[in-house]
Amino acid sequence: MVILAIDTSAGTSVALVSLDGELLARHDTSDTMRHAEVVGLGIARVLAEAGISAADVTLVAAGVGPGPFTGLRVGLAAAVAFATARNVPLLSTVSHDAIARASYVSSGPESFTNSLRVVTDARRKEVYWSEYSGFANGLPVRVAGPAVAKPENLTAAAAQTEATGVSAVDLALVALAERSAGIVRNFEPLYLRSPDVTLSAGPKRVVQ
Repeated sequence: MVILAIDTSAGTSVALVSLDGELLARHDTSDTMRHAEVVGLGIARVLAEAGISAADVTLVAAGVGPGPFTGLRVGLAAAVAFATARNVPLLSTVSHDAIARASYVSSGPESFTNSLRVVTDARRKEVYWSEYSGFANGLPVRVAGPAVAKPENLTAAAAQTEATGVSAVDLALVALAERSAGIVRNFEPLYLRSPDVTLSAGPKRVVQ
């Protein structure tokens, strides 16, 4: 029994993790422009590396962001397609929670009661941010965000992690911990910005 995790909120990260948390295979690329070209290849590579078939995957976890619209929706579409084809549950996971988990675990148990801010690039001279009060039961405790802001408008943080990517391995582990805790999230992409394209206000008057 295996979970396939996919995140394209920054680069592209794909991982296979057993349901007891053992890493089976991972594939990462920092390219933020070619998600559609690499996500399918990443899935194929981790399956081949782990020596399993798609039929062995029993759960799919998708990082729902926050992230730019185009890149984020590629990973979500891939996760939905795989889960639908295999008829397995699809777990929705906040990408910042995976980053926070990695930060707490790498810092050690002494950091588990510390506050943390996770920051990722939102482009347009803005950042996505989330605030955490600690780490417990395998999960970072998010107390604010995700949200988007100008860096200069954020108050100082006791500790801040500025990440350029999201590990699908940590995403899978957060998804499994949330599933164990009975936490269910709506499958809702965190774009956090209004679309650039807006509806027309009506036909324009033509001046002869």
